Amino acid sequence: MGGLTGWLLLLCLVTAGKANFSPTITKFVFEVCEDVPIDSHAFTIEATDPDGDTLTYALSGASAAFFNVNPNTGVVTVKAALDRESGVTMSVGVTVGDGFNLTPGTLTIILNDANDNSPVFQNPAFDVSVQENTAVGTSLFKFTATDADEGDAGAVRYSITEAVPAQGAEMFEIDVINGELKLKGKLNYVQHSFYRLKVTAKDLGGSCGSGAHVVQSSDVFSFITVVDVPDLDPVFISAPYIGSVEENSPVDKSVLTVTAIDQDRGINDKILYSIQDSTADGLFKISQDDGIISVSSGIDREVTGDTVTLTVKATESKMNVNGQPATATATVQINIIDVNDNPPQFYKCDMPSSCVIATQFTGEVFEHSLGAISINMTVKDPDRFVKTKLSLEGPDKDVFSVSPSVAGAESVVQLLVSQPENLDFEKKQQMILQMIAVDEDKTTFQATATVTIIIKDTNDNSPTFPQDTYKLNVSEHSPVGTEVALVTAEDPDTMDAGKLTYSLLPQSILEYFDVDSSTGKVYVKNEDLLDRELRSLFSATLQARDTDGNPGTTVLEITLTDINDQAPIINRAIYREFVDEGSQIAFPIEATDGDEAGTVNSEIVFSIKESAHSHNFSIDAKTGMLKNSGELDREVLDPKLNGRIELTVFATDKGTPPLNSSVEVVITVGDINDNTPKFKAESYNFSIKEGEKGASVGFVHAKDLDQTTEYNRISFSIIDGSFGSFIVRSTADEEGYRGNIMVDPDIELDYESARKKFMLRLEAADLEQEKASVMVEVHVLDVNDERPEFGPISGISVKENTTIIEPVGKFIALDKDTNHSLVYELESVKCSCNGTEKPCSWFTLDPNGDVRVNQSETVDYEECDKAVMEVQVVDLYTEKGESNSIEPGKMVINIEDINDNAPQFIYSDSVLVVVSESASKGTSVAGVKASDRDSGLNRQINFKVTAVQFENMATNTTTDMRIPFEAVTTQQGDDYVGIIQTTEALDLTLKGKYLVTATATDSGGLSSSTVLEIFTIDETFRTDLQFRTPELEVQNSLPEITRALTTATSAAVEVVDIKPVSRASKNAVQTVMRAYFIYRNGTALTRPEVEKKLSNPIHFVVLDELGLINIGSPPVVETESDPVKYVLLGMVAGLVIVLAVLTTSLLCTRRNFRRKLKAANAMKSTTMLNSDNQKGGAVVPGTNKYTMEGANPVLNLNIDTTIALDLDSNEETSDSDKVSLNSLDLEYGKDDDKKGILWDNEADEPPVYNEPLEAALAQLGQNKKNSKTNTMVGVNNPMFDTTDL
Repeated sequence: MGGLTGWLLLLCLVTAGKANFSPTITKFVFEVCEDVPIDSHAFTIEATDPDGDTLTYALSGASAAFFNVNPNTGVVTVKAALDRESGVTMSVGVTVGDGFNLTPGTLTIILNDANDNSPVFQNPAFDVSVQENTAVGTSLFKFTATDADEGDAGAVRYSITEAVPAQGAEMFEIDVINGELKLKGKLNYVQHSFYRLKVTAKDLGGSCGSGAHVVQSSDVFSFITVVDVPDLDPVFISAPYIGSVEENSPVDKSVLTVTAIDQDRGINDKILYSIQDSTADGLFKISQDDGIISVSSGIDREVTGDTVTLTVKATESKMNVNGQPATATATVQINIIDVNDNPPQFYKCDMPSSCVIATQFTGEVFEHSLGAISINMTVKDPDRFVKTKLSLEGPDKDVFSVSPSVAGAESVVQLLVSQPENLDFEKKQQMILQMIAVDEDKTTFQATATVTIIIKDTNDNSPTFPQDTYKLNVSEHSPVGTEVALVTAEDPDTMDAGKLTYSLLPQSILEYFDVDSSTGKVYVKNEDLLDRELRSLFSATLQARDTDGNPGTTVLEITLTDINDQAPIINRAIYREFVDEGSQIAFPIEATDGDEAGTVNSEIVFSIKESAHSHNFSIDAKTGMLKNSGELDREVLDPKLNGRIELTVFATDKGTPPLNSSVEVVITVGDINDNTPKFKAESYNFSIKEGEKGASVGFVHAKDLDQTTEYNRISFSIIDGSFGSFIVRSTADEEGYRGNIMVDPDIELDYESARKKFMLRLEAADLEQEKASVMVEVHVLDVNDERPEFGPISGISVKENTTIIEPVGKFIALDKDTNHSLVYELESVKCSCNGTEKPCSWFTLDPNGDVRVNQSETVDYEECDKAVMEVQVVDLYTEKGESNSIEPGKMVINIEDINDNAPQFIYSDSVLVVVSESASKGTSVAGVKASDRDSGLNRQINFKVTAVQFENMATNTTTDMRIPFEAVTTQQGDDYVGIIQTTEALDLTLKGKYLVTATATDSGGLSSSTVLEIFTIDETFRTDLQFRTPELEVQNSLPEITRALTTATSAAVEVVDIKPVSRASKNAVQTVMRAYFIYRNGTALTRPEVEKKLSNPIHFVVLDELGLINIGSPPVVETESDPVKYVLLGMVAGLVIVLAVLTTSLLCTRRNFRRKLKAANAMKSTTMLNSDNQKGGAVVPGTNKYTMEGANPVLNLNIDTTIALDLDSNEETSDSDKVSLNSLDLEYGKDDDKKGILWDNEADEPPVYNEPLEAALAQLGQNKKNSKTNTMVGVNNPMFDTTDL
């Protein structure tokens, strides 16, 4: 039967070789994005024809309604909208014709996901009430939204996108992954009683093919109501409280009322009042219910003082949320109003604090003196507002007055002298007065004291003479010491007895007479001056002074008696003569004497009276010839004299005493030009302000001694040192001429230039060019016309949080002007905060340039580490120009760090677990990271485990336990890491999680804590991952492997071991990685769950590139067998195969040729896969059983090759050899009886066909009738080494 079948097959093939061949469909599986627009290209049907005929295309089946096909080109476009969520694959019938034959087929369309679905919230609204004392970090509720898309397009992320009020954004936070809403800030019912949050669920976005990246989102609103709790203390309103009450007020008199309210408005508890403290105990009381303060006992202001301060406490009737009484205090000031209930009293006070009551007081006063008399008297009245009238009584009360006339509560009393003339020691040595004090408001309150005034003697009398005038005579020329008279005075003062002193006045009389100072004797002092012909009468004043210098005087008239009364007579009344200066003059003076001729009394002697110019002339004493004794110089004369010289010539007789007469001689000296100009000063020194054009600098004076205008007129000129800056103008002066030195009107002097001083040489010349010169020093005075300038400004350092009130720095500016007053004004203060500058007000500026810390601000190094202060300086004395500096001064203020920040933990989304491999002592199970905003030593952190609890999931209880963990501190860059490791073996039979409190403490003792959740996972959840790469390569690629595994499973990966396979097996496994896959809630994935997630084609491509080849238990290494046994078995098998090959080759020569041709076409299709995957040999489970060499060349269908080869009648075939073991087939795991997507329900009893092609077409027709599941063929898996058959 087998031979007949072979011959029939050979006959069919020969006949087909001479006919037209049918077209061949070369591709049956296409991928199309579900969002391809209608009428857009989806794919192109691929088919070939061996005869090269033109092909036509047509689609059929239910899914063909979604597509249109161009019958000529095979281009397929979308006709109706596609939706992957309705079905991942679509089966479309296709028919390809060449005009002679039709080739039917079934196309599998795989719809690729596009992000076309928005996340959908499971609940439409989320409203909740939260007590305001809810702890920060408490979970309030959880948002749940789902997205029908896959991958990133189906991964939902949550966020709060709107908050009303805006503070809600700081009060709440949402977990971006699981949507859990937690309390972030402290709630306050008083500030906000509700919040509205807008929560957005947004996917990570996605695109299909090269399309645009699309992100979908949905929103929901959540209303959060804050429930008030009694957490606030009461508060007093209308504070501070000030009241008043009179002293001696009756008990229970109301003073004032205090009021407090409960700040918890939602509770409004009753308030109870009490007095907590008082500066004067027992005086006041308060009503417990209504807060009325009233008098409790008698009040005496003189004892308690003017004010009493109470501390009033308000207490809520119920305990607060912490079980403690809620209280508040307020200060109440009660002013005690004074009542006049005390009389005045007189006191003697040695010191202000030592006074005693007294009635006798004593004072002393000098006679006739004015002013105050101290009597050490103080009057006191302990009442507050009091007026005490003071008055005097007694015979001598009018001599004095009292000060003050009206006294206050305490006043020092003095007596004032009103009638000093009645204080006369010579008449009365003591006066006794009565001092009376009367309270003006209550006159019955009086006090009386006796005051004794002792009068002390003073020198109040002057000496007196018995006579007012004394007339005395004495001969002229009496000898020195001759007594003229003895005159004495008297003084009634006792201290002056015998102590008077005498003197003569005026001073000029002392040339002639004098007096003995102690006796009063007047005597001749100079006999030569007592000449009656010159002066016959002298008048003098005799003065007597007592010990205090008080004077007394009398007049003395002294007459000289004559002894010679004839004097010579000159013949002319006046002599006048003229002579030019430099010439000689001579003329006689003539005189006669009336005394007897020839006697000495008539003999005349001529002489010239001493005068200003008498030394220039001489006279012959006998002849009277007058002539000049030297050269006459008119310039020596006073110009006012106009050249006139006046001389007096005496003619004296020789009598005893001799007598004389005189005559005036006038000599006029004529002027000639014999003098050069002369300056009045050897040099001049002037000052002039800068910047004044044409201003007068000063005047120089010169004089030409020639006394006529034609010879003494002077003109001035500057001959050196001016540098063109000055001019001089000449004008006549009272004496000579003056030169007005002026600044050139076109020149402006500048003090700040190099020339602050000029040395001018001025020349004075008369009309005949007789010259003189002088040096003039001109100083340029500074005018405040320069702008102040800042010099280099050194930076300063200020510690953060400082409260220093002294200056921390100072701006210093310079002003070139000598007279200036600089005031500093703040322009700006900018702080450098995290690399950016912004205005701040941490520092202030005093007008004198002192920089101070702003006491109303807090300097924070962590906010800003540097401040730059810009300051302007202004000169208040500016007279000209701008008064401020051109550029502002800048001071850099470096902020120094102090330890004011506690460590802050850095959030990590890592899932912490304890597995069997890490449950032993000393194993690291977790890590925390923290940083400190301080710097230097202040930021060093040490970690410590301070508490451990265990939350049992089975019993839903949490218990405290001893600490089985410790923290080891390390540093990573700027952060500190605490490695949490076990100190003992952990009990993994416990199901739940450890709540480990880790505390971070800095070097300054500031600390913060966080609670770590460490889940316990048993080893049943462990998954073994098998890699074809060596252990070292797996270790190096561990981050990429972990990231890929996390992406595929959406779970945290805990790798516990990586070890090599001790002996490589046939499946090429070299390394096994043991790992756990844990979700954030502590649940773990089982090995089958992991295998299913990793089998997704999107993720397994990446994992395959990283070397992952299998998931499961480690491969079993085959044991070595006897090689001889296998050699013999191989030889037998070889003989059987050779016999089969020879038989087949004889029957199927032509058929083999066709099969090889179709195998080549199939190979061509497989080359579309990655060349790296086209390797020979069997591979691990999850790949095809056959390599390319064993590929079925017909349509990639599961065809029983033994039927085609007529070899199935004698051998048993294995169904497992005919199916795909691809674990990624879409129907894998749906039915335990189905082993793969290529499984054929009728494969157990296949029909018998003569040709493989005939069998393939028949089977294809059968598969069309099957369900969509059985027609899904050819799913590409790029990780496999062979094609899918």
